Amino acid sequence: MFRDLKSKVDRELKIFSQELQKSGFLKGLPPLIATSIKDFILADGKRIRPIFYLSGYLGFKKKPNSGLFESSIAIELLHDFFLIHDDIIDKSLTRRGKPSMHTMFNNYLSKFKNLKFSGEDLSIVIGDIVYALAVSQFMLIKESQQRKEKALNNFLKSASLTAGGEFIELILNLKKFEKITKADILKVYDYKTAHYTFSSPLTTGAILAGADKKQIGLLFGYGLNLGRAFQIKDDILGIFGDEKRIGKSTLTDLQEEKKTLIIWYAHKKADLKSKKILKNILSKKKVTRSDLKKVKNLIIETKALNYCLGEIKNLEREAKAILSSSKLSSKYKNVLLALTKDILNY
Repeated sequence: MFRDLKSKVDRELKIFSQELQKSGFLKGLPPLIATSIKDFILADGKRIRPIFYLSGYLGFKKKPNSGLFESSIAIELLHDFFLIHDDIIDKSLTRRGKPSMHTMFNNYLSKFKNLKFSGEDLSIVIGDIVYALAVSQFMLIKESQQRKEKALNNFLKSASLTAGGEFIELILNLKKFEKITKADILKVYDYKTAHYTFSSPLTTGAILAGADKKQIGLLFGYGLNLGRAFQIKDDILGIFGDEKRIGKSTLTDLQEEKKTLIIWYAHKKADLKSKKILKNILSKKKVTRSDLKKVKNLIIETKALNYCLGEIKNLEREAKAILSSSKLSSKYKNVLLALTKDILNY
C-alpha cells in the first residue's frame, strides 16, 4: 500500500514538473526557474509527508474526491521549499546526493565576473516560488469550502511553526549548554520536525475528510511522538551513522554546534574535564575525525546513547498506543504502522 501511494505521488510530481513552464505562475519567466525547480523536486525521496496526508484523508473517507493526489504534492513542495532555504542556512553543498539549489546556482554563476549576488540569493527566490506553487497545488482538491479553508489554515500553520522552529534552533545555539533544558530541545524537534513532517500532513488530510476534533487530536499526538522519536534517531545517525547511507558528513552536527538531545545528555552527565573537552570541540571552526571519536566515546561513557535509544522506544510505544485508539480505518493504520517501523528502523 505504501509503495502504491508513493508511486501515485511520484507520478503527480512528474506531471506537475512537465507542466511547470506552462503554468500561470511561471509563464513568461526565465526557463531557468522551471528547470531548476524541476530538477530539485524530482530527486529521489521517500515522499513520507504526502503519504501521511493521503493516509489521513483516505483513512476517514473511502471514496476520495477529485484532485486529492494532485493536492498531495503540495505537501512535498512545502518540504522542498524548506530544504532549499535550510541548505542555505546550514551551508550544505549537497541534497539527496546532488548539488543543493544554491550550489547549482553558484556553479552556473561561476562563468560570470564581478557579480553582486550569489547562488544563495537566487535560491531564496526559487524557494519563495516553490512555496507559492505549494499553496496553489493544495487548492486543487475538490472538497467543501469550509473543510478546505480549515485544512489550508492547518497547512499554513505548520509552515509558520517550522520556520519558527528554525529560528528557535538558531537562537538556541547562542545559549550555553548549562542554560538549555530538555524542553528547549523538544520544542525545536516539535516545530522543525514533528509538526510539518508527521502531525500536520496527517491532520490536514483528516480535516479535509471531515474527521472530528477528537480524531484530529489523536492523530496529532501520534505524529508528535513519532516526530520526536524520528529526530532523536536522526541525531544518533548524525554522529554514529554511515555517511553514504545518511547522505551527510558525521561531522556536520558537531560543526554546526547543534543542541541535540544526545549531546545535551552527554554534557549533563559528563565530569568537569569531559565537559570542557566537549565545549572546546563544539566551539571549533573546523571539527576533525579525532574530535568526533572523542565525542562518540563520551556519549557511550555517559550512557547518552542508551538514554536516547530508550527515549525512542518510549515515544514509539506511545505513538502506537494513540494510533490504535483512533478511528482511522485499519487499512491506513497498517500503512502508518509500516511507515513507523521503516522510519524508526536503525
